[in-house]
Amino acid sequence: MKPFIPVKLPLESIDWAAHVTLIGQANAALARYDGMLRSIPNPFVLLSPLTTQEAVLSSRIEGTQASMEEVLEYEADPSEEIAPSRVADIQEIINYRHAMTKAMIDLEKRPLCLNLIKGLHFMLLDSVRGRDKARGEFRRIQNYIGPPGSPIEKASFVPPAPEHLTEILDNWEKYIHFDGKDKLVQLAVVKGQFEIIHPFLDGNGRIGRMLIPLFLFSKGLLSSPMFYLSSYLENHREQYYYCLQNISNNDDWNGWIAFFLQAIVEQAEENFRKTQAILELYNEIKQTFPDMVRSQYNLQALDSLFDRPIFLLSEFIQRSAIPKASARRLLNALKKNDVIRELRPGRGRRAGILIFPRLIGITESIS
Repeated sequence: MKPFIPVKLPLESIDWAAHVTLIGQANAALARYDGMLRSIPNPFVLLSPLTTQEAVLSSRIEGTQASMEEVLEYEADPSEEIAPSRVADIQEIINYRHAMTKAMIDLEKRPLCLNLIKGLHFMLLDSVRGRDKARGEFRRIQNYIGPPGSPIEKASFVPPAPEHLTEILDNWEKYIHFDGKDKLVQLAVVKGQFEIIHPFLDGNGRIGRMLIPLFLFSKGLLSSPMFYLSSYLENHREQYYYCLQNISNNDDWNGWIAFFLQAIVEQAEENFRKTQAILELYNEIKQTFPDMVRSQYNLQALDSLFDRPIFLLSEFIQRSAIPKASARRLLNALKKNDVIRELRPGRGRRAGILIFPRLIGITESIS
């Protein structure tokens, strides 16, 4: 199989009339979700568990098995003995989240560009599998997609040859900043073309999914780069891969665009529901806090709970900056009122781990 030569962007084959209904639905659903985002006092704190869950699901598409609870429990107490393979999975998820956080900060100062994407890749593969595969650099050798361990002759897809990569990526980067007819269709093309280019030796799928919220934020479609599409892609994995493969097999960009727009519609609605549920939970507990315990640190405690819903006492004290005695009193009151509970009881010198189950339940729920 010869390396694939992607079409130069912008596309001339988009059937705009066929997509008009989905374009309207996707833009409306996204705008509604962004309205909810804007109503949240501090989305980076309140939606922190959703960001972690996105990292979990995006990594799961690539084969990791760790759950969000396992990631947060490990972060609360890294000294807990667990299987090395599970630690590796958890570290990949943590890297994903850290890379996204860094990209959010970078986008405040510079546009979405190839250098930013290489920086994402550098962080993503830090100390995990793939770290020896040109981490943070575009590939200089041919790669291919096929069954694990199979030769290139049995590949299902061979991306562009490395000697053409600079020219193709330059065209792709210019298209990111192109004034497209519709930004969500443009995003579908940006995402699809990136997967075709497959510019890295490892981590292309995760980087491709990171591009979605970063593009939406950079184009002003979202007030915060917090959009969680991996749940939909995980639940429709076969169709996801089929539509991507059909671009290279049959030049079916319109099939991919229709799939992507439908994904935006359904996931924007799901993101809206979860974000609304989290905000309602936050306001509910904020109102009932004074009845549980009277403290000048109520708001600090509340924000810490939502930012990290699985935690050690010592970690809670450090993050919230609440004095130890006051923190103990607050947490005891929250346990007494069933807001939090013990996930792992303390034993000897080993501290107990606490969990905020209602927030975890909202985050992990599937509609």
